Amino acid sequence: MANQDVAIRCAEMEDVQEVMRINHTTLPENYPYPFFVEILRRYPKSFIIAEKDGEIVGYMMNRIEKGLAGIFTTGLHRVSKGHVVSIAVLPDHRRKGIGKKLMLEGMKAMKEYGAEEFVLECRITNESALAMYKSLGFTVVRELSGYYHDGESAYLMSKKADNM
Repeated sequence: MANQDVAIRCAEMEDVQEVMRINHTTLPENYPYPFFVEILRRYPKSFIIAEKDGEIVGYMMNRIEKGLAGIFTTGLHRVSKGHVVSIAVLPDHRRKGIGKKLMLEGMKAMKEYGAEEFVLECRITNESALAMYKSLGFTVVRELSGYYHDGESAYLMSKKADNM
């Protein structure tokens, strides 16, 4: 099934509780309410939700960070990085292109904030997410050993922002 009937829009403050419910339902990494609010307040264009028939079925939360240029440049200099902090789609709505649609819209929004590169962390065992990120042009930069609270490692992945 395609994702044509799914609308992507910017999150609003009244969406935060539902976003938190999706986060707690789908991911082992959970954040406190003030964390969601701060990202929404600072980066409202790139905190987006997927809605189907009036129900929030997924979200993507991003922020912009300054850091050293990644694998795409030579020499040391600082760049604006669009960091995918968290993305999740409810289980009944997965494998329908919603995550990819969120990623594409989220990356566009992060470019509006000046992102020159996109970065994210992904569990090394999350094969479906890794496949999606690779299909969008992300490459593995390195493994982050024991990155998650449960001890699982993550891949740090990156994509140059002009490769969209």
